[in-house]
Amino acid sequence: MSTVAFITARGLFGRRRALLLLPLPVLLIGLALICRAYGVSPDMWGQAVIVGLGLVVVLPVVALIVGTGVLGSEVDDGTIVHILTKPLPRYEIILAKYAVAASVTAVVSAVPLFVTGALAGSIKLGGALAVAAVVGAFAYSALFLLFSLLSRRPVLVGLVYILVWEGLLGNFVSGTKNLAIGQYVITIADKIAPTEILQSTIGLTTAVVMSAIFIVAGTLAAINRLSSFSVAGETS
Repeated sequence: MSTVAFITARGLFGRRRALLLLPLPVLLIGLALICRAYGVSPDMWGQAVIVGLGLVVVLPVVALIVGTGVLGSEVDDGTIVHILTKPLPRYEIILAKYAVAASVTAVVSAVPLFVTGALAGSIKLGGALAVAAVVGAFAYSALFLLFSLLSRRPVLVGLVYILVWEGLLGNFVSGTKNLAIGQYVITIADKIAPTEILQSTIGLTTAVVMSAIFIVAGTLAAINRLSSFSVAGETS
């Protein structure tokens, strides 16, 4: 399992895809620094930068890039066959891939959100955003890893989820908020460090329980899906 995780991490950072992880976090911190340097009140830029960019864009997009990259490319080019022929249980393959995806996403998203939160309010706010980002990273990674096994266009499917389900419908259809990871992240951060910048619309219990459901259900579904792959790389 550790070998699969090492190979996955090496492959992930050895591709150009890894370069896509840098611009958004840098932009997030850069905007916060500019606003802080010019003495702009966090009340004026906090929600747009932290929520509108950090939690709504940076976190899910980074998770999408990483989550679909740790396995999706291997399914597309057929190299998944080499992994499936190894004497490893399918669940170990998925858990290794998932661990890498969630860990990388957590670090890449939590660090800039911590810095931005600290610049906007306090270390407590930064810490709250970091904790919430870690939870969101694990939930998003489970979902997007599953997408990479269900579709040949996992990035497109993931973008539909982010933009349409969480973005468009989430703003107009109240029921969808209970099935939106982004809302769980906002709620967790808001409950840890209450602030007007964050406006949670669901309860903390719902956010925590649903995050756990996304993590467990997504991972189990991915394991089940990979188990249906034959040695020839086709699905049964």
